[in-house]
Amino acid sequence: MWHGLTSIPPHMASLNVGSHEVSDEQPLTLGLGTVNRLNLRHQFVNLPDFIWLWKIAAWSMGLSLAAYLLLAVTGSVLFSKRHSQRPRPKWLRPLHYIIGWLMVTLVLLLLAIGLVGTIGHYGNLGHSGHLIAGLSVVALVAVSAGSSTQISPQKPWARAVHLGTNIALFLGFAWVSYSGWQVVQKYL
Repeated sequence: MWHGLTSIPPHMASLNVGSHEVSDEQPLTLGLGTVNRLNLRHQFVNLPDFIWLWKIAAWSMGLSLAAYLLLAVTGSVLFSKRHSQRPRPKWLRPLHYIIGWLMVTLVLLLLAIGLVGTIGHYGNLGHSGHLIAGLSVVALVAVSAGSSTQISPQKPWARAVHLGTNIALFLGFAWVSYSGWQVVQKYL
């Protein structure tokens, strides 16, 4: 099942548990029983086994960027209709919300894929700036979505926060795309 792995990368040759060094031959207790650490690594290291995960990530990122662009278009139309005091189509605001929540879902899916993929490959996090870029995008999307639910005549600050966050999100998506491409290049 985990064929194709011929050697363990040097950065995964040992594991520190507390202050004790654990070798590949020592058993590891996981609560469900004891396994050989070398066999456990075979399940998490083989990148070709994660190819389906990377495909989902690529599609999710592409769809997230498409959703962001659609949100920019629908948001601009909402903005212009409000300032020109012309009526907007009744379907436009619900469409903007649906696309927004779709983007939130896709970004959370990307977060999960990034965490699973990185931990699965390296055993821990923090191997590139992509983690910080990704968490920044997740935070910006959360603030944008949260502020969108507060927009009303009684809370004028919410619209400003929503628009400002979405402008910052443009830079966040650019950063996470660039850093993600650098990560992908390590595997190609």
